[in-house]
Amino acid sequence: MLKFTLDQDQEMVQIINNEAKRQEECLDLIASQSLAPKAIMDVSGSILTNRTIEGYPGKRYYAGGRYLDEMELLAINRAKELFGAEHVNVQPHCGTNTNMAVYHAVLQPGDKVLAMNLAAGGHLSHGHPLNSGTRIYEFIHYGVDKDTSLIDYDELRNLALEHKPRIIVGGTSSYPREIDWKRLREIADEISAYVVADVAHTIGFIAAGIHVNPVPYAEFVNFSLYKTLPGPRGGCILCRKEFAADIDRAVFPGYQGSMLTQLIAAKAVCFKIAATEEFKDIARQIIANSRTLARDLEEKGMTLVTGGTDSHIILLDVRGKGLTGKIAEKTLEKVGLIVNRNVIPFDPEKPWIASGVRIGTTVATMRDMKETEMHQLASFIDKALSHSENEMMLSELKSQVKDLCERFPILRRRV
Repeated sequence: MLKFTLDQDQEMVQIINNEAKRQEECLDLIASQSLAPKAIMDVSGSILTNRTIEGYPGKRYYAGGRYLDEMELLAINRAKELFGAEHVNVQPHCGTNTNMAVYHAVLQPGDKVLAMNLAAGGHLSHGHPLNSGTRIYEFIHYGVDKDTSLIDYDELRNLALEHKPRIIVGGTSSYPREIDWKRLREIADEISAYVVADVAHTIGFIAAGIHVNPVPYAEFVNFSLYKTLPGPRGGCILCRKEFAADIDRAVFPGYQGSMLTQLIAAKAVCFKIAATEEFKDIARQIIANSRTLARDLEEKGMTLVTGGTDSHIILLDVRGKGLTGKIAEKTLEKVGLIVNRNVIPFDPEKPWIASGVRIGTTVATMRDMKETEMHQLASFIDKALSHSENEMMLSELKSQVKDLCERFPILRRRV
């Protein structure tokens, strides 16, 4: 047996230690991140890593799968109970694969998909020109109202009636507001289309009963487990039982081979965590923190896209500070606040530059920060963006951010 230990790879040890230090001393405000509790990390790196297996419970292509069947069925049954789903597939390696698998299951090449424009808040797998799906299917995009930046459901309906897509995709990556699933269902029914709810960013709030559960309105509900859920890397598909066989074939062997056994086990643990009152309290606090931070930023004269938030996401238009999204991102990184530049609706800048930044409150909340700390964060963000060229000011802010982070260390927090 190999006796190699990580101590024999000091280059990697140093990189990991540096990243751990960065996470502790900086505050990640990336909206697509959460913190995995120790239970998730323990299972993700467990002895299950040794196993390779393909297929589904009771229909495996390798022997020795008894306990892997139990593990996968546990994850499936917990997700069914948590979300009220008829069928669950927990094998997707990522969120994008959940969308691609659904397309593969119910569409033919050349079929039309109506999804949100990336510039308005959509996702790469919703029809970005470089995504592989655009080579197979025809994507039509709906957007938002120019004055409010809210989804224009009338435009969405008109596009649906005009193009008659097979699928309407709801869900976004940088839209701060809750989706009207009932309205999407009504529009889809007019043209006999399927609804795909891509709720990667809001699934934690759905699990906690804060946001409307799209399961009754959508044939397919897709998500990843590491944005507002405290789970491992990977995705999950909920669907109606009539599509069960098609979805399972689309995931395996359609888009994937061997399943990641250790991560499926971690998904089962994540669903158990998400059913606890402790997690529901955290989910409520994530939104409370986001709304507090948003109000404070607005009171300081900053422009919020859509005028506020219903989720963990704040989309900030930084043009009022005389900045681009790229400069704002770099400035905030200098003080230890990690965000991402983001296009805003009708953005005059290219995506690499952008006019906005996307801020998320999941990690801050999972570090036990509350409204008091959000007031501090708003002050830090405002000062940094107002003095982006004042290195002395930025250095002072970096020290203050570090002090804040030291009061709320990552490793002491447990879900």
